[in-house]
Amino acid sequence: MGRPTLLKARRVGANRRDFFKRSGSAAVALASAPLLSMPSAQANTVASGAVFQHGVASGDPLSDRVILWTRVTPPAARSSVLVDYVVALDPALTQVVARGRTKTSPDRDYTVKVDALRLAANTTYYYRFSAEGSTSPVGRTRTLPVGTTTRLRMAVVSCSNHAAGFFNAYRRIAERADLDLVIHLGDYLYEYGPNTFGSLRTPEPPNEMVTLSDYRTRHAQYKRDADSQEVHRQHPMICIWDDHEITNDSWIDGAENHTPATEGDWAQRVGTGLRAYYEWMPVRIPDATKPRRNQRAFQIGDLVDLLMLEERLSARSQQLQATIPVPGLGTGFVQSGAFADPTRTLLGAEQETWLATRLRTSTAKWKFLGQGVMFAHLKLQGAPLAAGGGVFVNSDQWDGYQPARDRVYNVLRGDANNAPVNNCVVLTGDIHSSWANDLSQDPNNPNTATGGYNPATGAGSRGVEFVGTSVTSPGLNDPTGGTAAFLRSVNPHMKYIDFNQRGYMLLDVTPQRAVCEWWFVDTVAAISNVQTFGVAFEVQLGSNHLVPSVQTTPRANPPLLAP
Repeated sequence: MGRPTLLKARRVGANRRDFFKRSGSAAVALASAPLLSMPSAQANTVASGAVFQHGVASGDPLSDRVILWTRVTPPAARSSVLVDYVVALDPALTQVVARGRTKTSPDRDYTVKVDALRLAANTTYYYRFSAEGSTSPVGRTRTLPVGTTTRLRMAVVSCSNHAAGFFNAYRRIAERADLDLVIHLGDYLYEYGPNTFGSLRTPEPPNEMVTLSDYRTRHAQYKRDADSQEVHRQHPMICIWDDHEITNDSWIDGAENHTPATEGDWAQRVGTGLRAYYEWMPVRIPDATKPRRNQRAFQIGDLVDLLMLEERLSARSQQLQATIPVPGLGTGFVQSGAFADPTRTLLGAEQETWLATRLRTSTAKWKFLGQGVMFAHLKLQGAPLAAGGGVFVNSDQWDGYQPARDRVYNVLRGDANNAPVNNCVVLTGDIHSSWANDLSQDPNNPNTATGGYNPATGAGSRGVEFVGTSVTSPGLNDPTGGTAAFLRSVNPHMKYIDFNQRGYMLLDVTPQRAVCEWWFVDTVAAISNVQTFGVAFEVQLGSNHLVPSVQTTPRANPPLLAP
């Protein structure tokens, strides 16, 4: 996450970096949301004596398969442990469709990962593991549809910092029985030691995670959290990492929060962190020989092509520093000098080519990009591109890599050899706040005939971006909305900003429109079952720009939650 000087995060204790958590809010009346029936007990962690104390999870669903995950805690150290699993069509596990046996060992930290094959498309399944004379909780998952698809409902989350508070947002998502899946856009866990970025809960181990044991222990702590277990137990999750899964503000050859003299070789730390990540997360490894390569595609019938982008470890150029003082606002940068270097990249040439090909050849009605850092321009001072483009604030997001972003815009705009790509929706996390953005290459130029943007009509927008707030990580303290209002005045393509609230996004997609709802929990400082609906925006098929929307209606008679 970037750290421009305009917006400084609240923190507890010493920290080697300032965090940027931005969000702004409009004056919105919050309405209480109906909750689906579910057990209300919400302990901090699950009892530690169980063989399956880290719960169950599923992820990376396809139309005919899904990853099933658990972790075994044997009563004594074993060289290997046999684990059985069963998959069924009903919560009581009487209509069995698959069963099998696998093995785990200390070499993979006793984690278990099964790719359950030969499943039916667009179907809800229930599953359970057994080992050491014990059975796991029953999990629930769902495969993706094929062919004609009339609706998709999914939750989107990011930035779940255990030390910063309780995962109430996870519990609220778990209660929504009608969701098809959950997308996690990164910062699933944080690397810091105690009282560094949050002090409500003490991280395990009580130091920054650097070694394999550190990373495994921190993953284990997160997977013991009862709310984390419940969201994983009820819904399949599609994840992409951001920076904190390894360490803050990472790039291909290092990170802001990595000191080789005391924390060792960077490549070794990345390899260690990714080894634990692939052990503990319900994800496939796209290429075992290149673990940093993690871009993945998910075809959700003919409705959505979901492309998950890797933006930290495989190719990202080092972040440049903002050096231009902006009186009363902090420090920014302009798009000149090194910032204008076309060789600087977020995705790398291989992934850029993959993305362009997938976008241009997609036959789905909607193209969703799941990724970590804000794509839209974010400026302290606005100006058209012809006048330099203005002063930007955060060099860790796409603003710090404008030539690379222009290459993506070129794909969306089309050229003599390629048709324009319409109906692109970018889903973003990282910045602990909520934003709804039109995507214009020149948002401060009001002349659409010269590639500009009309904020009143949305003309000139090439797509839209929904940015979700954090599950727990703190945002900017903007109680009056003054900072949000200022940023919207400088950035006319930004339709909504809220800096203060934690929660999640809910996406409801049909062939005609894609609606994003922002849902907020009342607190992360204590366990709570209160959530409120914030606001909704939608993009209509073929329009490529946002309009205000309303809360959508849940599906009728959704599949039963896991018991």
